[in-house]
Amino acid sequence: MSDPIIKPELTEYLTFMHQLAGAAAKETLTLFRQPIDVDNKGSKMDQNFDPVTAADRNAEAAMRALIQTRYPGHDIIGEEGGQEQNGPESWVDRWQWVLDPIDGTRAFISGIPLWGTLIALNDGNGPVLGMMDQPYLGERYFGNEYGSFLSRYSPDVSADPAQTTGQNLKPIGVRPCPSLAQATLSTTDPTFFPDQNQITAFETVAAKSKLVRNGYDCYAYCMVAMGQMDLVIESGLAPYDIQALIPIIEGAGGIVTNWTGGSPDQGGHVIAAGDPRVHAEALDILQKAVS
Repeated sequence: MSDPIIKPELTEYLTFMHQLAGAAAKETLTLFRQPIDVDNKGSKMDQNFDPVTAADRNAEAAMRALIQTRYPGHDIIGEEGGQEQNGPESWVDRWQWVLDPIDGTRAFISGIPLWGTLIALNDGNGPVLGMMDQPYLGERYFGNEYGSFLSRYSPDVSADPAQTTGQNLKPIGVRPCPSLAQATLSTTDPTFFPDQNQITAFETVAAKSKLVRNGYDCYAYCMVAMGQMDLVIESGLAPYDIQALIPIIEGAGGIVTNWTGGSPDQGGHVIAAGDPRVHAEALDILQKAVS
């Protein structure tokens, strides 16, 4: 199969991104639905439980090792290993890999296959290439400004990671949704909103929506990109929670902003939508909670 449409200068990075996803999958699949120790990193989003496992740590370590070998001058930021600056002080010609080895650790430790490995490449201006890999389901979503795609493959922890780059590859796209009254909305957990203003704003959007389905972490964003859902609303995100998903949503024809309509690159309050009309309607409600 021919390569997907992608900016020529990103072609080698996409190939490498597949290798990173494969390396992470070898670590996560080995421990998924197996007895595993769960550590608590502490409080997060007013919750007293922020889980982490050996699968999270091992997957990120595997990806970092590959990046350090292949692109030693690139920065890395990851949920478990923090920030590593290897490039120049200025952002000129500075590349950064943004990693979340398991987005949805709560789902992972519960045996629910809706977690994913998130990988983004940021060129200093924003994420230009993003990937979400769900290896248990054999689904790999990736996108850039030229388009977004789904690659289906047969999960196999013994396989060469580079061999899962293009099986059953197909372009994906958002669906039209003119209003909240016709929208399917998702958030990871309604209890994650940190104050009553944000809780009320989300509940107002939810009450106006046709259907609300929660608990899908990064997978919900990919369902928006596929045209299966219409809207995702989150709060308290870190850069590694969202940067990989931005090119996937935007490459599929959708829109991602923060709750004031600005850049979501650094996380915080995020809204992702397939149709600008439903995005605008939800944003009008949400921005009042953070203004």
